[in-house]
Amino acid sequence: MAWNGQTAWEMLGNESRPILLYGMGDGADKILSVFSEKGIRASGVFASDDFVRGHSFAGFPVLRLSEAVERFGEDLVIVLSFASQRPELLARFDALDARFTLVAPDVPVFGDGLFDREYVRAHRAELEQAYSLLGDEQSRTVFRKTVAFKLTGNIRELRACETDKDEIFGLLSPGSAEDFADLGAYNGDTIRELLQYTGGRFSSVTALEPDKRNFKKLSCYASEHLTGQVELIPAGAWDCCETLTFAAKAGRNSRIARAGVETPMRSLDSVLQGRRCSFLKLDVEGAEAKALLGAHQTISRWHPKINCAAYHRNEDLFALPLLLHEHWPGYRLLLRHHPYIPAWDTNLYAVWTES
Repeated sequence: MAWNGQTAWEMLGNESRPILLYGMGDGADKILSVFSEKGIRASGVFASDDFVRGHSFAGFPVLRLSEAVERFGEDLVIVLSFASQRPELLARFDALDARFTLVAPDVPVFGDGLFDREYVRAHRAELEQAYSLLGDEQSRTVFRKTVAFKLTGNIRELRACETDKDEIFGLLSPGSAEDFADLGAYNGDTIRELLQYTGGRFSSVTALEPDKRNFKKLSCYASEHLTGQVELIPAGAWDCCETLTFAAKAGRNSRIARAGVETPMRSLDSVLQGRRCSFLKLDVEGAEAKALLGAHQTISRWHPKINCAAYHRNEDLFALPLLLHEHWPGYRLLLRHHPYIPAWDTNLYAVWTES
């Protein structure tokens, strides 16, 4: 798997037109950090009109788009610096892409380094092996388009391969007797999603969520809407049971650190202790590989349908399919990208096919 075209970072490094960041926050900070390393100069920052309040970001006054065009002209390069799945924002991204040169550079949610030309060259064998394991043409299209997006920042690559979740859930066929394990349960959003396909029925729900605020919301949702065998655990998913210390900065920027917030971590095997699991979801902020290994006994015994986030780390796109195939080669592996820019909500699905 080779790449002969120009990458997003190469294009931006050669650009002579004004480069404006659209958005603020962690994504913009990461992009500006890469700009600094590569000698790329930003000319300004703009935000959606509702978020412009006369403030500044990274030393730039935050402008409205109309103000940015008035100041810099129409011939702009816009660098998309935040993520969204909201339909109205996806439509806005499409409109900006049609009017300007829009680039959405890929920066990992977790981990270091960039998914660039050198990264693809270094991991070519793993990428090609993972691609060969995928179980249908849509999966292979998503893989190719996601790699192309990560290299070029062209949002049209992602828009061309996205599918609604109804399509994949039709293949997974969740039923009314599912024993559902939700690792990274957040506020119960995936449980609600699953129950839409089962008519609200289930056999059991086991959910892990480490964030205290999210766990409170999860508990409120469960007490109001779930009746039956439900176990909620205030812990993160891992390959063993231990307490880890994360940097005090919450959310997607949490890192294992010497000082910060102590967080209990559990393996799914230790939680279920042999109990049945028929549907396993993992969205654990970059710990998916660890969490899969922590469910080794459960997966080996029950062969649950698996829904695993595959976008947090650069290597997730190939490392997670390879991990699943190494330990459980009887699974059919499917890759889907659901409407989201950048390449978030790109998920690896697995269905057991061996009798």
